[in-house]
Amino acid sequence: MSYDLITVGRVTMDLHAQNIGAPFEEVVGFDTMVGGSPTNIAIGAARLGLKPIAFTAVGDDLVGDYVLRYLRDAGVETRFVPRKPGTRTSLAMVAVLPPDRFPLSFYRENPADIHLTLDDAGRLPIDAVPALLLSGNAFSRGSCAGAARYCAERAQHGAVVTFMDLDLRPTEWSETRAYGRTLRSVMPLVDVLIGTEEECFAALAPEPDAVVGGEHVDPADHAALDALLDQLVAAGTVETIILKRGPRGATVISTHGRADVPGFEVEAVNTVGAGDAFAAGLIRSRRKGWDWGPAVRFANACGAIQVTRHGCSAAFPTETEVIAFVDTHGGL
Repeated sequence: MSYDLITVGRVTMDLHAQNIGAPFEEVVGFDTMVGGSPTNIAIGAARLGLKPIAFTAVGDDLVGDYVLRYLRDAGVETRFVPRKPGTRTSLAMVAVLPPDRFPLSFYRENPADIHLTLDDAGRLPIDAVPALLLSGNAFSRGSCAGAARYCAERAQHGAVVTFMDLDLRPTEWSETRAYGRTLRSVMPLVDVLIGTEEECFAALAPEPDAVVGGEHVDPADHAALDALLDQLVAAGTVETIILKRGPRGATVISTHGRADVPGFEVEAVNTVGAGDAFAAGLIRSRRKGWDWGPAVRFANACGAIQVTRHGCSAAFPTETEVIAFVDTHGGL
């Protein structure tokens, strides 16, 4: 069987509050689904018609049973998902208070996915799959960091396009500076970098004394961020950067210059998972050979549809839904 994509990093069982608008302590029921940014992207890509492989790990527990069944039902290949005895499959719980409050609680004490090994990675058919998606969080702790780097190095020697979603989860890192220092060491192995403004600042200018053009970096200074991103591309470290700007759309930064791609105005119900839907749409469109402008526009539509729905992976749109949405909002 041929595959389109391998995703690398964490997986969780997600519990999304059914009581929209209720504070967490008043929630009386949850909807279950599978989450974790890179695995979400695999699910989103499958919903859009791709054949993805999830490279993650689960514990030898009931939650692991649930995750594996959910992924198989979603069309995601699970035969490269090892079970790690003595660990637990991680869990995430979220309350839903639109339009902008979605408190998350993670349960990741010794989670199985941080124990992925080089041997596990060596079983992947990386050379035969055209796209690889790395989660920045995969480099945070455990042997998973080495396994993820191995995947990137092996992809670099073949005709594989490597995407990295910066995927900042501060609780997974000892400090913000560790996040930046680690990911900057990986970036030369990456073709396409995907991140929000906050994530890009944390990855590129985390040091207290960081300077750009002789001036100290202010995280609220968009011009400083633009300069950092331009420097990264000009140095040839990364070929293309996709800067996610939420409702304002996204910006494509490459050696060919910059292009702002507008987003879509929608009423948000739940923003959790919108970035994962975006990444899935971007990878799907690039796999189809689309130029960056239409590919990012399609990705923006995936994210816009996602935020209007309840849930995360359970709410990812299909290709047909995205095309219909775009057609009714001015096209690509």
